[in-house]
Amino acid sequence: MKSLNMKKILIICVIACLGMQSCTGVEEIDRSLQDQSMLAVLFAQTSPEYAANNIQTYKTAALNLDIALKDNNWTAALEQKGNFQEKPAAIILDVDETVLDNSAFQARAIINGTSYPTGWIEWGNEANAPAVAGVKEFLNYADSKGVSIFYVTNRVVELKEATKDNLIKLDLPFDQSINPLMMKGENGWGSDKTSRRELISKDYRIILMAGDQITDFISLDESTVSTQQRLELSNKYRDEWGTKWFMITNPMYGKWEGAIYNNIYPSSQEKAKELRFQALDPK
Repeated sequence: MKSLNMKKILIICVIACLGMQSCTGVEEIDRSLQDQSMLAVLFAQTSPEYAANNIQTYKTAALNLDIALKDNNWTAALEQKGNFQEKPAAIILDVDETVLDNSAFQARAIINGTSYPTGWIEWGNEANAPAVAGVKEFLNYADSKGVSIFYVTNRVVELKEATKDNLIKLDLPFDQSINPLMMKGENGWGSDKTSRRELISKDYRIILMAGDQITDFISLDESTVSTQQRLELSNKYRDEWGTKWFMITNPMYGKWEGAIYNNIYPSSQEKAKELRFQALDPK
């Protein structure tokens, strides 16, 4: 009898505990998908190798900027057409992970078990992202040479003022007389940056470009292909890398992930994890 009573008491206690958890709304956060990005985010936030790579990229860019300024036939933009030799020099940079370091947003997503775009607008409006290592010195050098600087970003236009404030807060060159910040959704611009590069090329000789995605250099259509075809693009444009085009490594996110899913993002986290696993090459 005593044993039976003890069992009843134990059952009542368990039910009570479960009831208390239900009432308090405490639920365990599922971070299983986001956890797969943890090492990539930690690499960006903590490794000297990541910072050194960015510094050396921008140092090399500065050396090639001097060469480009002396050669009027030099252009970095596939969109540059006609007689551009006498046009003033300009450079184009992406913003996220090229100029501004958003790894803190990625860290928050892991901790909270959320995915982009959840929390992105709020993060952008904080206007508190630090500069990517090496970019400030490079931009100040380009500015000292009289080169116009354009920031071409796929941040939504809603974040234009906050992004501008962030860049100015970091004391990065920002010539407001030329509208240097071009946002997605502004003037009908979509995700493809081709039309914005074309617009800049009408008035400037684009001598150098920097970004963290291959679409910062070529069209969206050309890059929306299989993983193998995307790898072949790096070889197709091998003469541009390190001379006219400068890629900042971004292991945290990008179109490369979309290619793993055949450029159609899965409808569930489980499917995304399955496709990621299948994409691993053990050979």
